[in-house]
Amino acid sequence: MTKEVVAEKGSFSGKDYQDPPPEPLFDATELGKWSFYRALIAEFIATLLFLYVTVMTVIGYKSQTDPSLNPDQCAGVGVLGIAWAFGGMIFILVYCTAGISGGHINPAVTFGLLLARKVTLLRAVMYMVAQCLGAICGVALVKSFQSSYYTRYGGGANGLSDGYSVGTGVAAEIIGTFVLVYTVFSATDPKRSARDSHVPVLAPLPIGFAVFIVHLATIPITGTGINPARSLGAAIIYNKDQAWDHHWIFWAGPFAGAAIAAFYHQFVLRAGAVKALGSFRSQSRV
Repeated sequence: MTKEVVAEKGSFSGKDYQDPPPEPLFDATELGKWSFYRALIAEFIATLLFLYVTVMTVIGYKSQTDPSLNPDQCAGVGVLGIAWAFGGMIFILVYCTAGISGGHINPAVTFGLLLARKVTLLRAVMYMVAQCLGAICGVALVKSFQSSYYTRYGGGANGLSDGYSVGTGVAAEIIGTFVLVYTVFSATDPKRSARDSHVPVLAPLPIGFAVFIVHLATIPITGTGINPARSLGAAIIYNKDQAWDHHWIFWAGPFAGAAIAAFYHQFVLRAGAVKALGSFRSQSRV
């Protein structure tokens, strides 16, 4: 006679998923794998395309609403269209590269995943380098194609808007990046992926929507960074004082927001601290 297992409705009789083991801090064997370099190429190309499309959209919108060129101030895609360009490109690029590199396309996302032990230190650093180089090349393409408008309309560079304090700018970047990285952790959570088979397929959608929503909220404040590579690429190619005056905000804010999101998801929602404490107590009793 077999033993019957009665599970409460909506619950699971056992652990129906398995958390992947934490990545080592440094793994030199990655340097000998083609998959590692393929992932770097994917991050470089994805960030290049991301900056090309989004900064081109920003420059195009500003040229279409320039009173000296077009008296119709309702022309162009508007702030809503710019937000859609950023969010839509993230959706597309994460969908295309998730199976190759994880679809980070953002040093802040990579930093958050590093803190959660989802990637090695070597991979994280090299991803950030590839992302920044891709961003620089992407904006350089925009400048080459829009040479007559690029410098005139600010080069798509981030900056603190008039009327806002530095503290407000930093807070906006922290909160915006928290929303993004928290969404990344939630959308890629192995526990949800195991219980809901559609989650891995749909993961790029909420991530893209998070970028879209954050842009709507923070474009008036900082132009929306939440991606240090995006801010760095635009600042380097534009290379005017206003692009560098508060550039540190677009590194400190996103990295802080990513760290908070990683801690919140791993140690609060996933109870990482409680599990670690329980494991320590059980070992101490042996």
